[in-house]
Amino acid sequence: MRILLIEDDESLADGIATALRHEAYAVDCARTGREGIALAQAAHPDLIILDLGLPDVDGIDVLKSLRQKGVGCTVMILTARDALTAKIQGLDAGADDYLTKPFAVDELLARLRALERRSGASRSPEIVIGEVAINTASHEVLLNGQTVKLSRREFALLRALAERPGHILSREQLEDKLYSWGEEVASNTVDVHIHNLRKKIYPEFIQTIRGVGYKLGPGR
Repeated sequence: MRILLIEDDESLADGIATALRHEAYAVDCARTGREGIALAQAAHPDLIILDLGLPDVDGIDVLKSLRQKGVGCTVMILTARDALTAKIQGLDAGADDYLTKPFAVDELLARLRALERRSGASRSPEIVIGEVAINTASHEVLLNGQTVKLSRREFALLRALAERPGHILSREQLEDKLYSWGEEVASNTVDVHIHNLRKKIYPEFIQTIRGVGYKLGPGR
């Protein structure tokens, strides 16, 4: 899952981004409203975390602009404004959730998981495909009840495929789920992760659709 964080407080943004990347999210960061709008259109995030107190454009106006430009992804407002009227204004402008500063990172992560389930990207914390169980909350992967140890990006790739059962995802689509905007990506990176996942789970679990991409196969 790709997240765009629009937050001008550098230390807070760095802390949030680090926590999100630790949870296998790909994170893009913008420090101003205008930069956030441009990046939202270029990077096509699955979810946006938006601060209201931005230095150039008020966050509510950023949200309205995003919706007017057809950016329809889930938006969580993150702000120090705790007045009820501010919350109502944000939700009426098109936000899906509202988290007031200060906050606990665990609450932020829990709310993100809830938003994913609400959007249909992950209806349950656990995705079961044949003998493989993938827990998107704990990042635990089990094969026939035995733990499979995966790297952060191996898990992110597996999760991206598991959340779209029966769908073929191209190499470019998978790269979008794994890497932030502007991050250098080797041409064979996805292939390497696919190879490692097949070794750790079993070869037939991920199918190659030649010239198109990858999808998860049926259970054994």
